[in-house]
Amino acid sequence: MKNKSYIGTAFIILVFGIYFIPKIVDRIKSDDVVKSDRLSKTNNGDTAVKSDLVTIGKAPLFSLTDQNKEMISNKTYAGKVYVVEFFFSTCPSICPIMNKNMKIVQESFGANSNFGIASISINPENDTPEVLKEHAETIGAKGVNWHFLTGDRTKIFDMANKGYNLYVGKNSKVSGGFEHSGFFALIDKNGNIRSRRDEFGNPIIYYDGLKDEGVKQIKQDITKLLAE
Repeated sequence: MKNKSYIGTAFIILVFGIYFIPKIVDRIKSDDVVKSDRLSKTNNGDTAVKSDLVTIGKAPLFSLTDQNKEMISNKTYAGKVYVVEFFFSTCPSICPIMNKNMKIVQESFGANSNFGIASISINPENDTPEVLKEHAETIGAKGVNWHFLTGDRTKIFDMANKGYNLYVGKNSKVSGGFEHSGFFALIDKNGNIRSRRDEFGNPIIYYDGLKDEGVKQIKQDITKLLAE
């Protein structure tokens, strides 16, 4: 009886192999394996879905004056990938770190005519075009595509707080007199705010301009957007 049982089992396995294995091989060759069968992986182990950049929304409209006394607006960046930061030249805390890291980004993409940077002052009363020009020279910011911008403080605050949801505010109790985040915003060629997803699949929305990891991430994603 046992021998018959073994023979029956062997026969079933043989039939399975003859019928199903060629089909499985064909599916693999044609890359027709569904997502439930396997996950598409990128080089860093993330799924392909997580490597796609999310569209957060439209970047707010603006028109400001740069360090060369030229009017700069959204139209200046039309068809370009650009990064936005809010800072002020006399900031004693996080701004020097942000500017240093933005300089790293500029050095990587500054030669690309389809890339730009908008560094927007939240203390325009002090940060005139002349002051911003001197500031740019002091930190070694080079390139015609890096604009240090100034203008009406109310409009700039609205742009940051309502347009980008990046907090800025005046506070006499803090060093420097102003509060603001240390994040960078990434804008695509169509004027959309874009970001990657975190490890849980949620949009990070903005990039940490104070950390090496944030700089690394935004550089990777600038490369992706420039290729679109």
